[in-house]
Amino acid sequence: MSVKIRGLDKLLNELETRLGKDGMQRISDKALIDAANEFVKTLKSEFESFKDQGYSIEEITITGPEWINNVRTVKVHWKGPHGRYRIIHLNEWGTIRNPNPRGKGAIARAMKNSEKAYRDAVRKALRSGL
Repeated sequence: MSVKIRGLDKLLNELETRLGKDGMQRISDKALIDAANEFVKTLKSEFESFKDQGYSIEEITITGPEWINNVRTVKVHWKGPHGRYRIIHLNEWGTIRNPNPRGKGAIARAMKNSEKAYRDAVRKALRSGL
């Protein structure tokens, strides 16, 4: 599903002339971090339903805002001593032997459930920055 918004470039150019590049990047970084924190909160609640020892929840990590392909991005990934990054894909999609694990689709559900919170976090960061 995609949406086409008209006048967005004009709005962004106007904001950039008023705030400057550094001001816009500061506001967008805050919005990205706040939205990522909301997503992680939702993701952790989804992972609670099939929690075993809780390592998958403990190892959820957010990287700071960075440029990837000329887009400011925040990554949510798994990093820690228990190496849960290896099995997250198996929990999300299943395997041939276990096509429907208990946590199947948890990340997709968390993304869908946190869309409104993401938009609210971006809106709040823009309002506080202006």
